[in-house]
Amino acid sequence: MSLAAFQALLPFAGWSNDRLQEVEFVGDLDPKLPTSFKITETASAALAAVGLAVSDLWELRTGKRQSLSIDTGHATASLRSTKYLRLDGAKVNTERNTVMGMYPTRDGRWSYLHCNFPNHRAAAMKVLNVPEERHAVAEAVAQWDALDLEEAIIAAGGAGGMVRSAAEWAEHPQGRAVASLPLMEIVKIGESAPETLPDGERPLSNLRVLDLTRVLAGPTCARTLAEQGADVMKVSAPHVPFIPYQEFDTGHGKLSTHLDLRDEKELGTLLDLARECDVFSQGYRPESLANRGLSPAKLAKLRPGIICVSMCAFGHTGPWASRRGFDTAVQVVSGIAARQGELFPEQGTGPQFYPVSAIDYLTGYLMAFGTMVALRKRADEGGSWLVRLSLAQVGRWLQQQGELTLSDIADAPPEFDQAELEQWMMSSDTPMGHLTHLAPVIQFSETPARWARPSVPLGHSDPVWPPR
Repeated sequence: MSLAAFQALLPFAGWSNDRLQEVEFVGDLDPKLPTSFKITETASAALAAVGLAVSDLWELRTGKRQSLSIDTGHATASLRSTKYLRLDGAKVNTERNTVMGMYPTRDGRWSYLHCNFPNHRAAAMKVLNVPEERHAVAEAVAQWDALDLEEAIIAAGGAGGMVRSAAEWAEHPQGRAVASLPLMEIVKIGESAPETLPDGERPLSNLRVLDLTRVLAGPTCARTLAEQGADVMKVSAPHVPFIPYQEFDTGHGKLSTHLDLRDEKELGTLLDLARECDVFSQGYRPESLANRGLSPAKLAKLRPGIICVSMCAFGHTGPWASRRGFDTAVQVVSGIAARQGELFPEQGTGPQFYPVSAIDYLTGYLMAFGTMVALRKRADEGGSWLVRLSLAQVGRWLQQQGELTLSDIADAPPEFDQAELEQWMMSSDTPMGHLTHLAPVIQFSETPARWARPSVPLGHSDPVWPPR
């Protein structure tokens, strides 16, 4: 199987083209679901890169390689894994807030309001000066020009954006900034002696990962590392908004603790954890944690040899470098939502989202891939390393793969066959109940992917690393 998307990933690991021969793909590529964007190819490529990086670390431990296989349907389903959650046999509610969505504006454009989190919803309602009711919001949005509303909501601390075409995004200052960046960066940020992998029976056994990320992309990275045996500590705080079903989905394999970084004592506890970790993963806007002394440069001094993983919405350069954003917001501003709406007008009026959260999950997989490449570099040559990417850069990678034609996607089903889905599912007993969810996608010949811990509620664990 030829995966053009995989070619873009080779240079980051220093691999040759023949590495793809080590991966068996089961099933066809796109279309698996109704979208013109090549979500199956990109998911299969990203997961193949993850699998090969795992194989490299296993070889580093044991001198042995292992074969791997990827079911392309399972890979695609993993891009909307929240959809398949069941708790005690009942479907987990994953519906978005009722006022979240697209609205026509006064100037004939469309505006997207991101309202899943209460703080972002409150910001939008304050700007529009209406109650939280969809009809009232629609009437208020219709009194605004789309660009003015975009800027007003961002200034108020909200999230969303004006719907743009791909051509408009290419000419936008932030679109040009994203285009100037590589898909991701893996750069050395400090000197330290080479570190062998700690003893253990799995590829990432006894490696410690601090997960200071939220929503889907960053947490997916840490969940992917946990699949291979890493000890992952999720760090949140009681005051930080969250969506429960997302934590069910991305919490597999993790410990979870509460630390309020506004409190000096609790910040000190986090620094103590960082001194003993291997990977520090964060998904806040670039300056947010730096202001608390948690920049990659300072972490590299605190713990020489650390792997810092930094993900943001729109990239670390350009006028939107500090702007909050999500998969949906990137779809809206970059032309994906406009294109999806053009191709499927019968699904509703105006721009639409594709039927998965591709940018989120792809970003998470690429973060995990970059982390493992950096761990290999640390073992070979030493040093502290920074893995850096953004949702917008990954969205651009997805768009660069081109699109399917209308005739290609005419018969794409809205859902997988139930028998297929059942093959990809597993169950875990959690403190919340019996959780049914997608199993890990990548199948390994020597070290089966698995989560040693079930999902737990946020704050469930003490801020203490398990012994090695």
